[in-house]
Amino acid sequence: MLYRRMPRVKEELSILGFGCMRLPMDGKTVDESAASRMMNKAVERGINYVDTAWPYHGGEGEAIVGRLLAGGLRGRVNLATKLPSWLVKTREDMDMYLDRQLKALQTDHLDMYLLHSLSADRWENLSRLDVMSFMEKAKRDGKIRYIGFSFHDGLSVFKKIAGAYDWDFCQVQYNFLDTNYQAGAEGIKYAAGRDIGIVIMEPLRGGSLTVPMPEELRRMAADLSYRAPTLADLGLRWIWNQPEISVVLSGMSSMDQLQQNIESAAHGWAGGLKPGEPIFVDKAVKFFQSKMRVLCTSCGYCKPCPQGVDIPQCFTNLNNAALTGNWAAQKANYNYILADDRDGNKASACVECGLCETKCPQHLPIRERLKEVVAAFEKD
Repeated sequence: MLYRRMPRVKEELSILGFGCMRLPMDGKTVDESAASRMMNKAVERGINYVDTAWPYHGGEGEAIVGRLLAGGLRGRVNLATKLPSWLVKTREDMDMYLDRQLKALQTDHLDMYLLHSLSADRWENLSRLDVMSFMEKAKRDGKIRYIGFSFHDGLSVFKKIAGAYDWDFCQVQYNFLDTNYQAGAEGIKYAAGRDIGIVIMEPLRGGSLTVPMPEELRRMAADLSYRAPTLADLGLRWIWNQPEISVVLSGMSSMDQLQQNIESAAHGWAGGLKPGEPIFVDKAVKFFQSKMRVLCTSCGYCKPCPQGVDIPQCFTNLNNAALTGNWAAQKANYNYILADDRDGNKASACVECGLCETKCPQHLPIRERLKEVVAAFEKD
């Protein structure tokens, strides 16, 4: 495992972080046995950054991670979680949530503590409640060690927040499809210029960059006399190629994904891309932008839908069909996964209440895109 250091963080951090938003599932619940095997393997192979949050896995994510790290692993990792900024109404709420998180995670301190999913409105509310005084007191009290924020808004808002405090680190969405999205490349440069460490989320865009290499891209690679790796490998190494970035979080759901990511991390040097790879990335970006129907990352923030619609699954099938051209196979997969006698409802169950759109970090027109899913997969 390779390691990097943030300007204000004394520990060396593994360039691959274990993101716990997409732990392996057994039906509707986390398969803790499988997750435990993965966590043990991750730490054994040198991963020392573990990230979770209040809302993950229906609010049970922190307690699950606490159990996964019990028995000795906790002391071998830098543990990150986040203040649920959208739930904070009073100064007292901040202390209450932090204490509950410490208890759930079975620890007396958090190495990395973030203000979660900041936007202009959430930052304004937290600032009014003097959130930085809370964070600094928690640090003095030994409850947290490093202060950060995660972000979902525009570039100007990012610069305002990043410039408002000497943050230890920040967490932003970034991948080769999202260079100008939210904070984007310019925001990363701005944060680095202020000595703010950078953690990346959604490096593979919720799995969009893990699909088998489409034949069109294989032909492009052949034209460049370039033997293309998997898109996932290239996507991760493309981010690690940039020295400003310290940790890339991967939401791994299987031991195979963990092993593949660890193998990619072994080659995650800054400036380590081969000469043909940036050219191929540019071609891949144009290909994906021309094919994808919904720029969804499958983060699950839109869930639960009051009608039970599995929105991320709907969009995964739609995008996969558009990328591969195999609409029949994706229609069959969609109707199998979201069959009436299985968990999750189809897109046609949407009543257009719009609640999902108020929670989507990507600000997607979910209701309109669900109509596309219905047209593609639910009509003869």
